[in-house]
Amino acid sequence: MSVPHRGMTEQAAQASIDQACRMLRLPSIRTAFPELAEQATRKQMSYLGFLAELLLTECDDRARRRSERRIKAAQFPRDKSLRAFDFDANPNIDPATIHTLATCEWVKKGQPLCLIGDSGTGKSHLLIALGTEAAMKGYRVRYTLATKLVNELVEAADEKVLAKTVARYGRVDLLCIDELGYMELDRHGAELLFQVLTEREEKNSVAIASNESFSGWTRTFTDPRLCAAIVDRLTFAGNILETGTDSYRLAQTRARAEQAS
Repeated sequence: MSVPHRGMTEQAAQASIDQACRMLRLPSIRTAFPELAEQATRKQMSYLGFLAELLLTECDDRARRRSERRIKAAQFPRDKSLRAFDFDANPNIDPATIHTLATCEWVKKGQPLCLIGDSGTGKSHLLIALGTEAAMKGYRVRYTLATKLVNELVEAADEKVLAKTVARYGRVDLLCIDELGYMELDRHGAELLFQVLTEREEKNSVAIASNESFSGWTRTFTDPRLCAAIVDRLTFAGNILETGTDSYRLAQTRARAEQAS
């Protein structure tokens, strides 16, 4: 057992702390130590209190960095938060329901979520914001456009790596699929998408945003039986939110134009 160093100067102690934090990979303590030490002296904190402050600072910072990595790994196209969502502009969306979804209990249970409504009604905003909430709570999340996902699956099938690709999409805790229903999918593409949904069924959550009601999905999935099977996968024990038909983006644009005139 090594003998503790005695009689260190203030400068030598700070240098030793800096070196130890580098060796132990404690960057947050290394950065925050001078300020926390000054606060501890000023507030006459106990040794235990000061140690707790140091360790909690490191833990909080690591948790923040993990959240940032998960959000980055989700590949969201832009930042969207529930705080920034204008509930007053879309009365179809119940704030209490959204805040319940923000607890991510449905992700924990592997349940699906469907956001159905016209363009400009907040579907993508809510999809990304709820996906971000899930990432911040420790879940692995992946965002993709429906057409991009299908194209990736088709390419994977051509390159004989389909099983690997389907498994990769099956592993994430929450798969967010945006713009489902904007384009017609051929039978092959629809079947590949069905494979991904089947891989995740009752295990991991899928959240989708679509501008088409379920009755209109036959235009996207032209095989009626396959369409019914996909709807079943996405709605069984799930949450369905209808965001309506009135575009608040269009309303905001008109309001700005009226103010300008």
